[in-house]
Amino acid sequence: MERWPWPSGGAWLLVAARALLQLLRSDLRLGRPLLAALALLAALDWLCQRLLPPPAALVVLAAAGWIALSRLARPPRLPVATRAVLITGCDTGFGKETAKKLDAMGFMVLATVLDLNSPGAQELRACCSPRLKLLEMDLTKPEDIKRVLEFTKAHTTGTGLWGLVNNAGLNSVVADVELSPVATFRNCMEVNFFGALELTKGLLPLLRHSRGRIVTVGSPAGDMPYPCLAAYGTSKAAVALLMDTFGCELIPWGIKVSVIQPGCFKTESVTNVNLWEKRKQLLLANLPGELLQAYGEDYIEHLHGQFLHSLRMAVPDLSPVVDAIIDALLAAQPRRRYYPGRGLVLMYFIHYYLPEGLRRRFLQNFFISHCLPRALRSGQPGPAPAQDTPQDPNPSLVAAR
Repeated sequence: MERWPWPSGGAWLLVAARALLQLLRSDLRLGRPLLAALALLAALDWLCQRLLPPPAALVVLAAAGWIALSRLARPPRLPVATRAVLITGCDTGFGKETAKKLDAMGFMVLATVLDLNSPGAQELRACCSPRLKLLEMDLTKPEDIKRVLEFTKAHTTGTGLWGLVNNAGLNSVVADVELSPVATFRNCMEVNFFGALELTKGLLPLLRHSRGRIVTVGSPAGDMPYPCLAAYGTSKAAVALLMDTFGCELIPWGIKVSVIQPGCFKTESVTNVNLWEKRKQLLLANLPGELLQAYGEDYIEHLHGQFLHSLRMAVPDLSPVVDAIIDALLAAQPRRRYYPGRGLVLMYFIHYYLPEGLRRRFLQNFFISHCLPRALRSGQPGPAPAQDTPQDPNPSLVAAR
């Protein structure tokens, strides 16, 4: 059957007109996502010309282009006005940078820190407006949470509380589950789960009144079995499920709930090598003799070295996570999940769609590649790589936040 040389020209004109309009309105960014969408549309055009009659090809391409541009468009944002937001864990990292950005945008920011005299707290005092209030809070101390709740209620009577950002988190050990003290699991749950639960529940009356937002920083370690991050990962899995439950239950109240699942970023707590060295020494000092004999000190040293190697791949630019938090606070229709960071799409695809053996090997290759414990080495003096474990890891994701 004879084909028109360019049957979809009208569709391309429609796509170009809409893209130009969105660019002029700043609803669309020039970048890789837009270029990738246009390349896919060109491939679709080529297929349609060979498989469909011209009218059908035009309709399919126009519809695909319209949907693609709709997905790429920035969602409409709510005005900042005098909105108030409480952010936990602002001593360092995501919390500190988000507090600075929201303050610059005109928010009233209530920023909690572990120490009012920490370098992060001093930086926030120096660079932010008088609107920002610093509050000392340890999420493991109910009296601290109660004091923050009372302060928030007293200081948001005029503006109301628009948002809560559960950012504070803890990871104190990198080791196999058998080597990790049960106390580390409890500590992670106290901060990452129970602390976030108690604070969120305490602020719900204010958030219900404002029909506001709850944003929680989780981790892909809560979705996938990252080696040696069981204590941290299980607490993040628990808080993510909790927030999903809140998201369902709070729909009638108009509250929207989002979880941010970042990749590995270069925050101060993640890249503090001296801190991780102290934690490794503490683990070795308190490990029962039988376990130390079975696994070997060199096994723990190997894991520690692999973990530190993974931190070298951390991304220094924290803005993707900060932008995701801001979008969750201000988008008219925020996403339930945000995945800022390199390689996360591939990681999740492998986790959900490839066989279990490949998933396990991929995580080990990109994070921590195990060696055989001493008791399994058949008399070898040093650590021998496990036979099914790839070596020379090229890690890219997830450590403690």
